[in-house]
Amino acid sequence: MNQTASPVWLGLDLGWAYHALLPTIWRSTRCVHRAQDVLHDAFLRYALSGRHTSLASPHAYLRRVVHSVLADHANEARRWCALPDDALQLQNEGADAMLLTAPSAEFLLDLQQRLHAVQTTISGLPPRCREVFWLCRIEGLTQPEIARQLGITLNAVERHLIRALVDLRALREQIGG
Repeated sequence: MNQTASPVWLGLDLGWAYHALLPTIWRSTRCVHRAQDVLHDAFLRYALSGRHTSLASPHAYLRRVVHSVLADHANEARRWCALPDDALQLQNEGADAMLLTAPSAEFLLDLQQRLHAVQTTISGLPPRCREVFWLCRIEGLTQPEIARQLGITLNAVERHLIRALVDLRALREQIGG
């Protein structure tokens, strides 16, 4: 029997990703479409991280990225409420039901301004502090993992995280939210 090798992309065996990792993701989401979205988001983060060239175990790193994406999707899902499935129910509740799901222009402008302030605060952090914050809060690495990856002490990781969180808390108190 002639077996062809799975395509490899940035050090990842795509056959493994779709035949072994995707079913694992599906068991967490119970939705094939959401599982595919998670895997594709993980691919994007993996590619954009720029770390794929120096990884000893790219599959383990992708699994960790998938874990982070799953957490992000769960957090995102908690921000929304489901619309009624029944169009008749919407019709009976009237137009007010639709207003609850559509944010006002003022709300969207306020949200845009807050996000810009957060982005400015994070961009204003020293480079190493910003990198530690990113690895912890976005990529989901533990503090010991960050220390090993960056070649710094655990104490330094904690100091960088505290600095970032103090700056963000000060911003939160300043903008009231």
